[in-house]
Amino acid sequence: MNQRTSHLLIAGTLASALSLSLAAVAQDDATERDYQVPLPEAPEGEITFQPPHERDIPDNQYGEMVRKGRDLFVNTQALRGEYVFNDQNCANCHLDAGRLANSAPMWASFGVYPAYRGKNDKVNTLAERIQGCFTYSMNGKPPEYGSEPLVAMQTYLHWMATGAPINESMPGRGYPKLEETEQGADRERGAEVYAQQCAVCHGEEGQGQKVGERQVFPPLWGDGAYNWGAGMHRVNTAANFIKANMPLGKPYSLSDQQAWDVAAFINSHERPQDPRRRTLESVDETDEIFHNHHGFYGDEIDGRRLGDHADFGENPTPLDG
Repeated sequence: MNQRTSHLLIAGTLASALSLSLAAVAQDDATERDYQVPLPEAPEGEITFQPPHERDIPDNQYGEMVRKGRDLFVNTQALRGEYVFNDQNCANCHLDAGRLANSAPMWASFGVYPAYRGKNDKVNTLAERIQGCFTYSMNGKPPEYGSEPLVAMQTYLHWMATGAPINESMPGRGYPKLEETEQGADRERGAEVYAQQCAVCHGEEGQGQKVGERQVFPPLWGDGAYNWGAGMHRVNTAANFIKANMPLGKPYSLSDQQAWDVAAFINSHERPQDPRRRTLESVDETDEIFHNHHGFYGDEIDGRRLGDHADFGENPTPLDG
């Protein structure tokens, strides 16, 4: 054996050992991962992922389902009266048809499901997560498993996540978390922010704005808004979204304090009942079980207790479920 061959063998042995060592470390990391603990919503880091362009949707049956999912995502009102019973669209909270980073983009969500969710204390599939959005954000009914709307939306999310990692929280996912301010969230200050920054699009009474029959800007409270079970009714969730995305076209133009205050103002208004109330005895029970977070459900505002009603908006499901 000459010296060169000997050096090559040694180098190869070291490389193999290093590869095995790295693989073992990776395996240990995977083993140590607690899947019961949710991945961080928006980890720090440069946003480098780019979802595919719509012009690249394939011209076949898969592509047809992607297009159907995209169309329903931006115009969920097409399902009004069947699965949707308010004036919301998916794209209201997930901007640019679910493509925009820091607006809970769909490309960053697909690969993290199935996942445990504390909201319903179980492991949720992606289909169940979408169904939950219909139940709460759309104040509606969940599309059945295997139904075209549900399959179409899953397919759209699958296509948008082309090239994205699996089981990894990507920069740009969710809404960037705001730290609480020393002054706290104040709805009275928020009323001033709303009048100056939000009312031009969402209306003085939070009713949103229509052009003909088409909903252009969504209602923020009242029967046309997300219900008391939706994630956006939480003041912290709304503040995170508002800071990074509102006013539309002017992200990060509000101060942290303004975002907290206007979120408190918006979410201290009445809206359709939490659908989980249907199977519970009282508002107190619903509040105790499901509303241990930063929200106004069950609180008395202007002499009225929020959520103390049987108004489920347009949703026809009876009170007993």
